[in-house]
Amino acid sequence: MPNITIQWYAGRTDQQKREITAAITEAMVKIGKTTPDQVHIVFQDVEKANWGVNGKLASD
Repeated sequence: MPNITIQWYAGRTDQQKREITAAITEAMVKIGKTTPDQVHIVFQDVEKANWGVNGKLASD
């Protein structure tokens, strides 16, 4: 069973998450030869103040 975790900046809408979920599930079914009910996706919305990149906080 594929378990997919997406870590990204907070602020995406529920509709964006629905579309991402549908697209990833479709790709896993087609390429990964699994069934939709086996694809699990977890979104971890991280505030920019809690994300470091290139030596600084993303919120800077």
